[in-house]
Amino acid sequence: MGAHVIGINTRYGVADVAHVLDRARPAVVLIAHDFLGLDLRDRLHAAVAESTAPAPSVAVVTGPGRAPADDAAAAAYDVGSGAWVPAGPTGDADLDALRGGEDALAVAFTTSGSTGMPKLAAHRGSAVVRHARAVAEAGGWDAEAVSLVVLPLSGVFGYVPAITAIGAGGAALLEPTFDDDLVVAHMAEFGVTHLASADDVAGRLEASVRARGGDLSSWRRMLLADFSGRSLQVAAWAEEETGTPAFGVYGSSELFALTSFWRDDDPVPARWRGGGRPVAADTEVRAVDPFTGGPPPGGEPGELQFRGDVVVDAYLGDDDGSVRARSFTDDGWFRSGDLGTVRPDGSFDYAGRMGDSLRLRGFLVEPAEIEVRIAEHPAVARTKVVGIAVDGDTRAIAFVEPHPGTDPDPDELRSWCAATLARFKVPDTVHVVEAMPTTVGTNGSKIRTAALRELAQQLLAAERT
Repeated sequence: MGAHVIGINTRYGVADVAHVLDRARPAVVLIAHDFLGLDLRDRLHAAVAESTAPAPSVAVVTGPGRAPADDAAAAAYDVGSGAWVPAGPTGDADLDALRGGEDALAVAFTTSGSTGMPKLAAHRGSAVVRHARAVAEAGGWDAEAVSLVVLPLSGVFGYVPAITAIGAGGAALLEPTFDDDLVVAHMAEFGVTHLASADDVAGRLEASVRARGGDLSSWRRMLLADFSGRSLQVAAWAEEETGTPAFGVYGSSELFALTSFWRDDDPVPARWRGGGRPVAADTEVRAVDPFTGGPPPGGEPGELQFRGDVVVDAYLGDDDGSVRARSFTDDGWFRSGDLGTVRPDGSFDYAGRMGDSLRLRGFLVEPAEIEVRIAEHPAVARTKVVGIAVDGDTRAIAFVEPHPGTDPDPDELRSWCAATLARFKVPDTVHVVEAMPTTVGTNGSKIRTAALRELAQQLLAAERT
């Protein structure tokens, strides 16, 4: 229809919404009337007042089976350019008149904003279609497939599995809220075949099935990202107890979700970790030394860089081109900011964010390598390793969340690491915590590494006093 759609997460605060308005400068904002009791109306009013963008018109929509907003309720959404209630879906004849034409930008996703306010990474319609077809072929989506989508469509991890299922002629089961037991019941009722999610989502489904059971016989495939340190545990549960193969994935707002994932003939447990084989034949991956731009020294991981249709087409609001210039190399490769190693066959292993890497005793070490070993301990539910500066050196500090009913001993966990890891990779200290600090984003819940670094510094200071 020629529309460029940008989803706004209902968890966004006023400043976040104002930033999206400034960057995207939308003509129309569609808002969900009376959705889950959230005060979206006042939030939009406050964001428009804070934004420098022209006031958009507001289309006031409601969910299936609910009465449309009346004129008075709709008028209350007006932020300066009118508010209206759509009459209903556009007819096929009208759609036919709109099809074709320029290959325009079709969707944009906010980045994580780790280096400031989020960027808006936009992709063209043709890229969306090609990626959906490639994901469907690589992941076994077909006309009988049903994608379970519990993440917001405003993020790539919700959007791509939904559009892939629809593009394959199947269906997307959209859950407006995440009620663990209800979602498990829906998986049986609607014959869910595919779940692509972060490990926190899959872990909640695992807990529900263990506690109350559930029919997951239609489930064909789980594609899993490690945001909370539980992916290996959840993948093992899926394969060993439900018979569903699990595969680690890789992606980002700028590269689409499911840019790559492992395949059935890749061995366990290696295929449960991040990375994989690119789903599109034209996707190229290389790893370079982030300082020299040449090959990484001594087999160390390098920055993963990409070329191909999956790569972001534009950054909204990037009028001077500065964001794009920082995001691409002089020879046209997208800088992911992620570390990894590329194999001769074009597949790659994701190691972590460049800023998370640790220089221990002169060696570059990825926290994920230590985390994988700690997570193999039967008393560990999930773990995260961070680095802090101690007397001029970087020390690895591990935080462990135990399984209920267990009480892991920090010294024993260090010995557990020493049994298989090089001495310089053994955490300097292990702290057992009741629960990890987390933050909820568009694509799922992630452990707050910055909060753990701060806690590690506080605990070290307390030990020295």
